Amino acid sequence: MHFFVLLFVILLCIHQSLGIDMISVNHSIFGNQTIISSGENFELGFFKPGTSKKYYLGIWYRNVIPQTVVWVANREKPLSATDMMSAELKVLDGNLVLITESKSLFWSTNISSTSSNSLVATISDDGNLIFSDGLNSTPPLWQSFDHPTDTWLPNAKTKYDKRSNTTKKIISWKNSEDPSPGFFSVEMDQSNRQFLLKWNRTEMYSATGPWNGRIFSLMPEMSLNSQRYNFSYVDNENESYFMYSVSNSHKIRLTLDVSGQIRHLIWVETLMEWQLFTTQPRQPCEVYASCGAFSICNKESASFCNCLTGFTPRSDAEWDLNDHSGGCVRRLSLQCVAGKTKGGFLRNSKVTLPEHSQTVTASSAEECHSICLNDCSCNAYAYDTSVCSIWNDELLNLRKLSPEDGGGSVIYTRLNALDQALGEVSKSGQLSVKLKVIISVVVVLAVVALCSFSYIYYRRKMAKRKANQQSTEGNPVPHWTEREAQNLIYENDKQDIAVPFFRLEKILAATDNFSDAQKLGQGGFGPVYKGIFSGGQEIAVKRLSSQSRQGIGEFRNEVILISKLQHRNLVRLLGYCITGYEQILLYEYMPNKSLDTFIFEDQTLSKSLKWKKRFDIISGISRGLLYLHEDSRLRIIHRDLKTSNILLDQEMNPKISDFGLARIVEEKTTEANTKKVVGTYGYMSPEYALEGLFSIKSDVFSLGVVILEIITGRRNTGFYQSKEASNLLGYAWNFWKEERALHLLDHSLLESCNPKEAMKCINVGLLCVQEDPGDRPTMSNVVMMLRSESMPIPKPNQPAFVSRKYVSNVSPALSAKPHSSSKVELTITMEEGR
Repeated sequence: MHFFVLLFVILLCIHQSLGIDMISVNHSIFGNQTIISSGENFELGFFKPGTSKKYYLGIWYRNVIPQTVVWVANREKPLSATDMMSAELKVLDGNLVLITESKSLFWSTNISSTSSNSLVATISDDGNLIFSDGLNSTPPLWQSFDHPTDTWLPNAKTKYDKRSNTTKKIISWKNSEDPSPGFFSVEMDQSNRQFLLKWNRTEMYSATGPWNGRIFSLMPEMSLNSQRYNFSYVDNENESYFMYSVSNSHKIRLTLDVSGQIRHLIWVETLMEWQLFTTQPRQPCEVYASCGAFSICNKESASFCNCLTGFTPRSDAEWDLNDHSGGCVRRLSLQCVAGKTKGGFLRNSKVTLPEHSQTVTASSAEECHSICLNDCSCNAYAYDTSVCSIWNDELLNLRKLSPEDGGGSVIYTRLNALDQALGEVSKSGQLSVKLKVIISVVVVLAVVALCSFSYIYYRRKMAKRKANQQSTEGNPVPHWTEREAQNLIYENDKQDIAVPFFRLEKILAATDNFSDAQKLGQGGFGPVYKGIFSGGQEIAVKRLSSQSRQGIGEFRNEVILISKLQHRNLVRLLGYCITGYEQILLYEYMPNKSLDTFIFEDQTLSKSLKWKKRFDIISGISRGLLYLHEDSRLRIIHRDLKTSNILLDQEMNPKISDFGLARIVEEKTTEANTKKVVGTYGYMSPEYALEGLFSIKSDVFSLGVVILEIITGRRNTGFYQSKEASNLLGYAWNFWKEERALHLLDHSLLESCNPKEAMKCINVGLLCVQEDPGDRPTMSNVVMMLRSESMPIPKPNQPAFVSRKYVSNVSPALSAKPHSSSKVELTITMEEGR
């Protein structure tokens, strides 16, 4: 068996990225072989989505990263790793089939045709897999455009077949790592010339509105992009269909997302990313049952879906992949005795009521409450304008309204007795006397138990706090309960945190109780651990040390701020935990750690970082900073940009991290000041270090330092005792003045370097570190200069902090420390950046 596995791996390596133009009777594909369209726009082959262990046959854009799949053949019957060792796409018995050596059939075109030696399968430049009898067969025997999955591509028909009275459906993936059919679908409404969006193929929750010959009536924004594509509607005796075509070479796709929204996406070549043009419905919470059963959708939160009090996700792994279709289940079962349920109700206000209620007769809210309480199958009730509604089945489509929505209803959801004690009990719900007594006894016993240990507990905690206070100049991490922590987070920001709160128990399980084997590194803030959730998702867990100077303000800042930012070059915050003495942040896992590891700490890694990749990293960091300064809904000044805060993902894409010191400024504001100078020596701009004045140009200065460090492989602060310069900025400036700038390059780049790009980066880096903030370019200018082949780039002025430090005449005992003798060489008392 090991021999065959080894053979399979060798074959994969041999055929990696091997593309051919067709499949015929005598030519099949397997392993990493692919079919490529004539214009190299699309590619067909085998792929494995995300961290899934299953394989699929699909079509994706050839030159788009990350891989964007537009069609999947075997979405309902995936291949295992064992299956992949012999899986083959071939022409067999008049069909195109996906079959294994054991003759297991995973997919087929399933057409009735006579066998022919001229049967071929090709992929067109618009992403259509065509199976035909000869290259010029019209019409084809079979084509993928007639069997869409979740994506509607240009030139494909979305149609209603009048002969068979059927309509082609576009069906979402189940989640981002599972292409199997999800709950959401789009189909054509032929009678009204529109598209309908449905949940579970039955419940219509949205529509595009009728076609008026130019746009769909409920999607007026289509007219804004009409120059890029043309929609058309055709109605004849056999079929009626919609189709659209694109002008020039624009990449445009309409995808039914796992959220249940139609997403209109346009590829922007200059940014190398998909830009969202519009969605239908506009808000995720407008999608029917978008969060599954016994959950509530809140459009004010980026996570949108949360379980109702007393409930927990049916599958944590699915929720981690934003698949909420399984909904939530009760944490504790209801106790039903003699037809009555022990427990009570939780009041949920300003919501839209779930579907499929039953109306019962009740003269008052109290009677409505009593009817539900005495029915063991009743999960919730609502009483509004003398109408009593109860829900005996799953609660679906419960939505929280925002203040500007106005109106809203109140629903009372059934709680287990214990959950009721922990939650907010409905004012109209009256607990039984017996239950009150039980709860009172439990509370009294708990108080007595706590009091018996209070003295010891108090002494130990006070001793620990005193030790913490003595070991740090700042304040120790305070001890919080979960409720105190949540209130502290929210006290100055009334809007919801856009990432979920994780229980400490789940984090402990993911990190093996913060074991040393899972430890990734140690920073000034504390240790970072690798964690793996039960579903296989890898995470990075940043655990704040009690000796860290980051307090609740910085922690809260990072949670609220970064959770609202979404960009491919910003690290993604997945959640947080704050309880007891713990402050924990959960990030997406970056397997290649931080940039400084590659360029400073490991010579082998440094040599592996060739010029093209370094240039891509510089460009990526610049795009991320441009997003923070100009393109995000908040204007953010990072204030601690440095190589150790640039993380690298699996493909070595850079992601800016650590927003604990970041500041939000008004949209039209570009600078502010502070009495507390925080940051990292070597990356701080002179106006910030001297006057506490920070601005978007402070970040530009830090970027310039980072660019020069990436190019040279040397730290800005690594020039003590050097006769050449006081720091990297002065060192680079001397070479620039002498017109020897390319001599700055790290020796490992000499063979792979593109001299023109290297000179451009050095020039831009020196422009960014000029002493006068007004002379430094904005981030939009930086990105344009890096991207353009012809844009003229101005010459830089002398950088800040370039004065020599006179060290030759000092004694050896003193020469270990830098001596400040010029006005720009400062001794600053500051909080260290993390």
